[in-house]
Amino acid sequence: MTSANGDKMLRVAVLGTGKMGGILVQGFLKAKLLPAENIFATVGHAERAARLSKELGISVTTDNVEAAKQADVILLGVKPLQVADLVKQIQPSLTAGKLLISFAASVKTSAIEDAAQRDIAVIRAMPNTPSMLGAGIAALCRGRFVSDEQLEIAQKIFSTVGRTVVVDEKHMDAVTGLSGSGPAFLYIIIEALAEAGVNVGLPRDIATQLAAQTTYGAARMVLETGSHPALLKDEVTTPAGCTVDGILELEEGGLRVTLIKAVKRATMRAKELAG
Repeated sequence: MTSANGDKMLRVAVLGTGKMGGILVQGFLKAKLLPAENIFATVGHAERAARLSKELGISVTTDNVEAAKQADVILLGVKPLQVADLVKQIQPSLTAGKLLISFAASVKTSAIEDAAQRDIAVIRAMPNTPSMLGAGIAALCRGRFVSDEQLEIAQKIFSTVGRTVVVDEKHMDAVTGLSGSGPAFLYIIIEALAEAGVNVGLPRDIATQLAAQTTYGAARMVLETGSHPALLKDEVTTPAGCTVDGILELEEGGLRVTLIKAVKRATMRAKELAG
C-alpha cells in the first residue's frame, strides 16, 4: 500500500494492540497489504510485546511515541477513555501529512483533533467482531482535514478484514447500534433457531450447524444478489406452505419490532457514551 502521493510504501502503527488491533495486523499480513517491516505495534507490557512480536513477526514495543514517529498511518486501538491522553502523549510525533484512525467507540473526530492541538487528518472507524474471520464490516467517517486519498487508504486497511462503508459522522452511533452490536443479536437468533431444532427432534450439534449456516447463507443472498430482504423472503414463502405459518408466529411474537427496539436502544446508549 503506497502513500497518498504514490511515491513510497506506507508505514502503519497500531497503538494499543488489543483484540481488534491484533485482528487488523493479521489482516494486513494475510492480505499482503504491507510488508512486516512496515508494521509497528504497541502494548502495555514488555513481556507481552516480546511475545506478540514473535507471534506476528513485526516490531512490537511499549513506546507509543517512537512507534507513532515511524508511521505514516497511526491506528488508535486503546479504550475510549484513553484516546485523548494517548493523542496528547504522541503529539510530538504528529507531523504534517500523518493520518490518525481511531476505532474507539463513541469518540468523535473533533475530540481527537482537539487533543492533537493541530490540523491533522482523523478518521473514525467502527468495525465489528466478525472481522476476526475476514467477514466484518467497518463504517468510516472523516474528520475536517482528511483528503480523498487518505480516506481511500483507510478503506484499504479495513477491507483486509471485510467490507467498508463511508458515512457521515452523525450516523456513527447508529452504526454502533446496528453492525457493532448486531452480531450479539444475531447470535441470540441462531441460538433460538437451534433450540427450536432440538425441540422438534434434531440433535443439538446438527441443529446449531443448520441454524448458523442458514443465517450465513441468507446474509450472502442479500449481499450478493442485491435483492431486498423482503423479496428474498417472498421467494421462500409459498402459498399455504410451512414458511408463511412460521412468519405469522414471528410477527405475532413481535420479533421485527423487538429487533428494531434493540438497535434503537443500543444506538441511544452509544449516544450517551459519546456525550
